[in-house]
Order: sequence, then C-alpha cells, then structure tokens
Amino acid sequence: KKKGVVFPNECRIFEVCNPHKANAVLSADMSLNMALPCRISIWEENNAVKIGTLKPTRLLSVLSDNEALKQIAYDVETTIKAIIEEAK
Repeated sequence: KKKGVVFPNECRIFEVCNPHKANAVLSADMSLNMALPCRISIWEENNAVKIGTLKPTRLLSVLSDNEALKQIAYDVETTIKAIIEEAK
C-alpha cells in the first residue's frame, strides 16, 4: 500500500536467517548471497490461509554443485519445515 499498489489478498513475507549457516554458505560461495535470507510466506487464497517457502535444498541444487553446502541446505530446510509445522 505504501508504494501505491493494493493487493486483493493479504500476504506477509518473513525473512529468516541463521547467521552461522549464512556465514558457512557465503564463505564457501559468495555468489549465493542472492539466495539469502530464506523466506517464509503466508498469504490468503480462496478464503484459506497458506504458508510456504522455497526449499533451500532445491534452490541450492540450481545455484551450486558444492557438495559441502548440501548438508547446510538440508539442515536449514529441516528447521524451516519445523517452523512452518509449528505455525499451522
């Protein structure tokens, strides 16, 4: 609304970050800064509240083939899934 655009549905985007995980990712590949921080979105659609995120494991698989980062992405994704489940 502040930018002069009115959306028909409510949408909130939360940026979440573990600074230790982010440091490990950026230390291995600084170009991945564009994929950080992770986001969790909550929105209304067809009179229902939805919650979602881009999976870090899938995002990383498109952006990098660094084997060392796969475990970090898995750990972050596990945490994000837990956050989403707890919010439901």
